[in-house]
Amino acid sequence: MPAGTYIVESQTTGEVDPRERTDFWSEHVGSYQTRMDFRYASPETFRGEMIRQGTDTYQIVDWSCDKIEYVRTPRLVRQEPDPDYRFLLPLSGELVLRQDDQEARLTPGAGSLMTLGAPFQLLHDASLRGIIFSIPAREIDGRLNRKSPLATGIDLTTGLGRVVGSMIESLSAERDSLTTTEFNAVADRIVELLCMITVGDDRPDSSGHLTEVEAVVRRHVREHAADPGLTGTSMARALGWSLRQIQLALQRVGTTPRELIREERLRLVRDRLQCGECEHMTITDLAYASGFSSASALSTAFKQRYGVSPREMRHGVR
Repeated sequence: MPAGTYIVESQTTGEVDPRERTDFWSEHVGSYQTRMDFRYASPETFRGEMIRQGTDTYQIVDWSCDKIEYVRTPRLVRQEPDPDYRFLLPLSGELVLRQDDQEARLTPGAGSLMTLGAPFQLLHDASLRGIIFSIPAREIDGRLNRKSPLATGIDLTTGLGRVVGSMIESLSAERDSLTTTEFNAVADRIVELLCMITVGDDRPDSSGHLTEVEAVVRRHVREHAADPGLTGTSMARALGWSLRQIQLALQRVGTTPRELIREERLRLVRDRLQCGECEHMTITDLAYASGFSSASALSTAFKQRYGVSPREMRHGVR
């Protein structure tokens, strides 16, 4: 899809000749997700429907269908590498995910973060309805400073997990009322929280105080990203913590004050490039209004982060 475009579209096998339904489903699932093998329990009577929403950064698909097995084999992984991630959230029925010699049985109230960069097997019966949230690899690997399948069987019934599950379901339910900027902004926050859950699961002895420091620092950076004087030192002074405390809290999730500030400023620019009310602003105006020292500094960082220049994103070049 063109850069900056938010789309909502639906697909159903009910509008397709029964003899062509499995081909129809395989084609659309493959184009929305990644290349896989499909094993249909009853290909002659197969039925399914899905609603897709997303931008060139994130995507959510709400789907239900008859019994099926999706398989990404080692051969497909080698032939068509895909490093991105998916978060699986069943709303009814049961999903079974097998990856890296582990099996996760997911029912409503549980979710799983998986990678497309490793072989997997995903299967469910005809009672399944679920949501699959697509996340670019850079959004996960950059925050956690590692590449691996991350977390299976995440509890979505309490605490931060419940917040994440509610946000994903709400983002899906409000699909027809969102703009590009709003969808990306909420998706960004969901990924942040997923990474916090993952780090918490991976390091059960981590300090609750450092987790609190991280949350407050992220909020402060979000609110003051456009301030050109924002630094780790200025944050420490404003929040009443030492710079070392802030550095330790962010180090736990694979980032630094400088990287966090740059990331939030780049998101601010991205959102403004996709906002009609900011069309009058030049790239230089956007740079200064978003805390960058110059248009060239912005352009270099932006292209490194998103793969296109600010000007290209504004004009829909991927």
